Amino acid sequence: MSLAIGIDIGGTKVAGGLVRTDGSVVGRARRDTPHRSTSPNVVEDTIVEVVTELLAVADAAGDDVVAVGIGAAGFVARDRATVVFAPHLSWRDEPLRDNLQRRVRVPIAVDNDANAAVWAEWRFGAARGESNVVMVNLGTGIGGALMLDGKVVRGAFGIAGEFGHMQVVPGGQRCECGNKGCWEQYASGNALVREARSLMVAGSPLATDLLARAGGDPMALTGPMISDAARDGDPTATELFTEIGHWLGVGMANLAAALDPGLFVIGGGVSAAGDLLLDPARTMFRRTLTGRGYRPEARIVAASLGNDAGLIGAADLARGIREGDA
Repeated sequence: MSLAIGIDIGGTKVAGGLVRTDGSVVGRARRDTPHRSTSPNVVEDTIVEVVTELLAVADAAGDDVVAVGIGAAGFVARDRATVVFAPHLSWRDEPLRDNLQRRVRVPIAVDNDANAAVWAEWRFGAARGESNVVMVNLGTGIGGALMLDGKVVRGAFGIAGEFGHMQVVPGGQRCECGNKGCWEQYASGNALVREARSLMVAGSPLATDLLARAGGDPMALTGPMISDAARDGDPTATELFTEIGHWLGVGMANLAAALDPGLFVIGGGVSAAGDLLLDPARTMFRRTLTGRGYRPEARIVAASLGNDAGLIGAADLARGIREGDA
């Protein structure tokens, strides 16, 4: 069997999988991501450990691995070899592909993790059949990727799709990127938890249920706790998701004005809230869409591949480079 290895590198984990040509994952390996203060070499060592483990699994089964794809949470240059900047790791103009290629026998390609995810959803998931797709990944921040006419758009410098840093509120919340009012400060996991904690710290009775779930410590509150509370009917948690969904809809309406996609795919951990998030997002999208009532509207759907999207897409893109198709 012909396989490709996909590696998804985030702020907390290096996850890898053996991926078939149909997108199915037949073997897995995982390591914790070394802390952001460690050297690039330590992170690369971790990636090589995961790749080596998966190569051994394939060899034992008599399968051939034709390529390794790396999906990195950061800015990846158009050469699909260099990580220009990774906010959660210590990569700065890091020649990642070449460094790894000296240690791994299989051809390697590097891409942004959101690019890998949108490719996977287009090939095997929620975006099948659509040629113009915007993917919005809601996690700690907001990542994104764009496909036009069935091709991933990387931009002049390889950094297209950083939608989370569009300014939606002039002079608004300070963002880690250094600017104020970025979209991810209003429609991300961090925004959800920040707003809930502010109620808890203020001693609001509206936050009683959330405070109990966090054991009385606002700093112990997590996004999944808020999701669970909303599913259980807590009105404050539901209201918080409605607020996040409204900002999500506003940002997507802006993107629709610029890009006119046929489909928005919403992925990332926060998207697990499902219609608690997507229903208010759809409502606000329709309310703020330019030319509303006189133009077709993009559909807004949840991603279908979950946490596997990044590694599946990275593997398939790397296979495509080898075969001249991606």
